[in-house]
Amino acid sequence: MRCTFCCDQKNCHQTQQHSQRHNHTSQIGGIQNIFCFFHDTDYNAFMKINQAFAILQASGGIRAARIITESGVKLSRFSVWRMSRQLRRGIPVAKIIHQKWFYGIKFYTNRHTLDPRPDTETLVSAVISDCILNTSPCILDLGTGTGCIICSLVKNIHGATGIAIDKSRRALKVAKRNINNLGMNDKIKTKLTTFDTPHNYGTKFDIIVSNPPYIAHNDTRVNDGAQHDPDMALYAEDNGLAAYKSIAKHAKNWIKDDGKLYLEIGIDQGTDIKIIFMQNGWDLVKNEYDLGGVERVLVFQKAQL
Repeated sequence: MRCTFCCDQKNCHQTQQHSQRHNHTSQIGGIQNIFCFFHDTDYNAFMKINQAFAILQASGGIRAARIITESGVKLSRFSVWRMSRQLRRGIPVAKIIHQKWFYGIKFYTNRHTLDPRPDTETLVSAVISDCILNTSPCILDLGTGTGCIICSLVKNIHGATGIAIDKSRRALKVAKRNINNLGMNDKIKTKLTTFDTPHNYGTKFDIIVSNPPYIAHNDTRVNDGAQHDPDMALYAEDNGLAAYKSIAKHAKNWIKDDGKLYLEIGIDQGTDIKIIFMQNGWDLVKNEYDLGGVERVLVFQKAQL
């Protein structure tokens, strides 16, 4: 029987002495030994290098440069073993280390929120590019989750402020944590409410953004990692269009006459969503494609009478 905790197989003995020497409180030294550890625990895919470094840094609080250059770096053997076990179960790295980088910003995330996706950066970039001459916009984020969209906008748009809403109290707690971590408490307020709740926010918004749940319940194209995200952040009734119908109906009451509404959409949903909004008094301004060439963002304005 081969010891999964020892990289030097010749000196490995299945004895009580060995167990005491290699218990769960011992440490792993050096990057080579750590990679060997992952290999010996039968993680056959030998994780992508960015996943490896994310795990290693999280378990030891050590920067990647130190892991590479210092062979004496020590990490908790139990911590690395626990995280590698979670990876083998298909749990995304972000859910294991509770952090995800988005638009150059590190966000806290957990099982109550949708992990920030690179596709959503298309939405953020679209807003920022339109705001070059629009300083101090007021932004409403519908279904904020981690708060990654509104925080990225406030950081990158001069004078921007906003309100982030979510119907999940636990998700809103995560958003508040990220807002606080980024020192944006004076710029972003949060509110527990839903898309379809008529509400007076006390102001009209220059910009409304949303990455709503848009996956149909019978859609089989969902990747394995998504099973660890909350269902309410992923799935919607009416073939994935329910949230868009609510936004199309209510957002006109919240946006300025010359304001813009930015929506992330799912694959092949563009035509249906355009029809929904045009039937509810919106004009399509433009659409944006993600790096994979998929139509990912639609931009609307209230139709001018």
